[in-house]
Amino acid sequence: MLKTLRTLLITVGLCWSATAFAAIDISGIKVQDSVTIADTKLQLNGAGIRYKGPFKVYVGDLYTTRPVKSLDELIAAPGPKRLGMTFLREINSAEFGKLLTRGIEDNVNKSELSKIIPGMIKMGDIFAAVKSFSPGETCALEWDPAKGLSIYAKGKLQAEPFKDPAFFRALMSIWFGQSPADWKLKDQLLGIE
Repeated sequence: MLKTLRTLLITVGLCWSATAFAAIDISGIKVQDSVTIADTKLQLNGAGIRYKGPFKVYVGDLYTTRPVKSLDELIAAPGPKRLGMTFLREINSAEFGKLLTRGIEDNVNKSELSKIIPGMIKMGDIFAAVKSFSPGETCALEWDPAKGLSIYAKGKLQAEPFKDPAFFRALMSIWFGQSPADWKLKDQLLGIE
């Protein structure tokens, strides 16, 4: 009986340690199965590679409090959310900021767009100041309902959080809207593929 109990405890311990530190490897980037934001544990919803033509640009990962399969489900999910990008190649961050702006314009109607222009300008300023992303460097967009949207570049918080939920939705539409920047990545982040 004691031997059986000891075996059971060892097995449980091994299972716990395997899941506590589980990560998947995507193109050499380790993607964790969970992260903690604002004292809330988020689970990996999905991850994949953003391609621009034949080139790998970054590994993207989406963390949420519950599984989501669409932009509406992502916005409706309670608690914090995190979209991360680990770059696989050198990227001029001002150009990256312009691509984000274009992605918002492709997915948001003109009346909504006029309301979020201050946020778009602030975001452009943030990425212009960062200069560039090198392979292995990160950018993370974190939504905390209590604080708003925080943008982290190279592990550092950039500016004060954006308070406007409409801006957060518009920004997320780049990846999850009707005209996403990369359809395959959209499906991967939503756990569809």
